[in-house]
Amino acid sequence: MHYIDLNLPLLKVLWRYKGKKPETLGSNTRIYDWIPQNDLLGHPLAKAFITHGGTNGVYEAIYHGIPMVGIPMFADQHDNVARMKAKGAAVVLDFSTLKMQDLVDAVNTVINNSTYKENALRLSRIHHDQPIKPLDRAVFWIEFVMRHKGAKHLRPAAHNLTWYQYHCLDVLAFLLTCAAIAVFILVKCCAFCCRRCGRIAKRKTD
Repeated sequence: MHYIDLNLPLLKVLWRYKGKKPETLGSNTRIYDWIPQNDLLGHPLAKAFITHGGTNGVYEAIYHGIPMVGIPMFADQHDNVARMKAKGAAVVLDFSTLKMQDLVDAVNTVINNSTYKENALRLSRIHHDQPIKPLDRAVFWIEFVMRHKGAKHLRPAAHNLTWYQYHCLDVLAFLLTCAAIAVFILVKCCAFCCRRCGRIAKRKTD
């Protein structure tokens, strides 16, 4: 992917990029092989998140209340960014027709239009509104399992299945048997009809 000069001199751009450093890289842009994305989005100076729309990245942006510029490519990414657009927290771009000015306009929109930030913060408040903190909930369930000696009553029934039942091989064998019987009967019926028609035709000829 070629470098695109965002022409945003007042902003610092952090870009996860693997490969040779582009010769036209802007002075306000830094590239890294890896970025601690969640920590970066949690920084108080983070303004916008340009993302392909992966589930983890979207939830991290929601958690920190960061508006997004979505450029989906495949799988669930289109649906993820479409939902964020419907909530007013993202601008969506089409990767196949993407131009430099489209990206610049999208970034400027989510940064300068306060409604995107407000909507992202509203989603963040909803996301944070829980009866107990996730860490406390995780600690509770760990201690619950320890108190009840493994909590066997919570183990899924799949643990009691044999390997062929777990992979549904018995069901597959039954369905294949039914299909084979149906094909066998159909072939026999066709053969019987052909023989009968042949006998009738032979009698007429005689």
